Amino acid sequence: MDCSKVGSLLLSLRQERGWTQKQLADVLNLSDRTISKWERGLGCPDVSLLPELSAVLAVDIEKILLGDLQPNDEEVGNMKKLKFYVCPQCGSAMFAMGEAEISCCGRPLQPLAAQEVSAEHSLNVAEVEEDYYLTWQHEMSKQHYLAFVAYVTYDRVLFIKLYPEQAPEVRFPRQQHGEIYFYCSQHGLMKQRIARPDKPRKVRLPEV
Repeated sequence: MDCSKVGSLLLSLRQERGWTQKQLADVLNLSDRTISKWERGLGCPDVSLLPELSAVLAVDIEKILLGDLQPNDEEVGNMKKLKFYVCPQCGSAMFAMGEAEISCCGRPLQPLAAQEVSAEHSLNVAEVEEDYYLTWQHEMSKQHYLAFVAYVTYDRVLFIKLYPEQAPEVRFPRQQHGEIYFYCSQHGLMKQRIARPDKPRKVRLPEV
């Protein structure tokens, strides 16, 4: 650790919250002289204190170690930079719009690369009232299933988490155009285009 950079970061984070050195010291059950020493770069926090510092200051431990909290470029926070992630351990699914450091179950996750949809995985799209009604023939067993479906337009992401043995259908509010992203537990992330000019067929759902 570069104690000077770590100290500068801790100083800025403390001031961001409007705390005095003593207030931060009291939260950590330390002396304000210890906080002062850190902020002047005369020493670094003990490794055992990093998890508590991370929680108190709401910043990742890795950022504290680097002494750098460089913000993401706002220009990359758009749909062209949309990335999906799935944890191989617990199956949690998430997405980020822009550069992000995503981790789950103690391990960093890499963004998934989307492939064009295959005939085997293609979703059926129909219009029901003001919604898109999506269905599929893909099995939904515990060994092989679709983990999520996301409808992505130019300004929003509609995300639905799916589970094994769930009915193979979802509905999204209809938009002008967009892409459907979905994740197969065995074959990865796929995408399928939806365009309003080529209107999907309209169907009437059976009465319940």
